Amino acid sequence: MIRIILAEDHNIVRNGIRNLLEKEKDLKVIGEALNGQEVIDLLNTGLKADIIMADVNMPLMSGIEMSEKVSNEGARPKIVILSMLDHERYVLEAFQAGASGYLLKNISADELIFALRHIHVDGRYICSELALRFLDKLLKEPEPTKSGTESAVQLSTREIEVLMLVADGLTNQEIADKLFTSKRTIEGNRQILLEKTGTRNTAALIRYALQRGIIN
Repeated sequence: MIRIILAEDHNIVRNGIRNLLEKEKDLKVIGEALNGQEVIDLLNTGLKADIIMADVNMPLMSGIEMSEKVSNEGARPKIVILSMLDHERYVLEAFQAGASGYLLKNISADELIFALRHIHVDGRYICSELALRFLDKLLKEPEPTKSGTESAVQLSTREIEVLMLVADGLTNQEIADKLFTSKRTIEGNRQILLEKTGTRNTAALIRYALQRGIIN
C-alpha cells in the first residue's frame, strides 16, 4: 500500500485527486493539508506516509519550501509536485529542494498513477509533456563550438584521466599515486593540457573542459 499525504489548498481539486487515487487498490490518501506547514505538522504527529503530493503555490508554506524542510529531516516521504506551473525554473527548484517528481495538473489519470508507483520504488519522474518540451529545447540548442582551432584539440585517454582528476581537486602527487606514475609525468601532462587548450592556469583549463563537454 502506498500511503499518500495530499497538500492542495483548493478543495475541489484536492477532493478530485483524492477520489481518483482511492480508486486504486494500492494507493491510499492518509492525510490532507491546505499548505506545506500543515504537512510538516502531520508528519510531526507521527503520521507515516510514503509520498507527499503537493502543489507549488500554497499559503503559509509553498510546496518547494515544504520539500526542503522534509528532505532535510532525512528518511522522510518522497515528494511529488503537482502544479500548473510549467516553467523549467520551477521544475529545477523542486528537484533541488529534494522532490522526486514534477507533474502538471493536466496529466492523465493513467500517467499520474504510473508516476506515483514509479517514484515509490525509488524512481524520479517528470511528466511526459515537460520531458518532451525539455528534449525539444535541447535538440534546438546549438552544440558546443566545434569550429576553428578549438575543434582541432585532441586529448589522449590519459590526458582526459588527468584532467578529470585535476577537476576533482587532486594534487599532482595524488594524481600520480592514483594513476601509478610519477609526479613529474603528471606535471608534464598538465603542461601539455594547458598548451593544447591554450589556457593559462588550472581554473581556465577546467572551465574550458566543462564548456566543451570534455568533463562534466
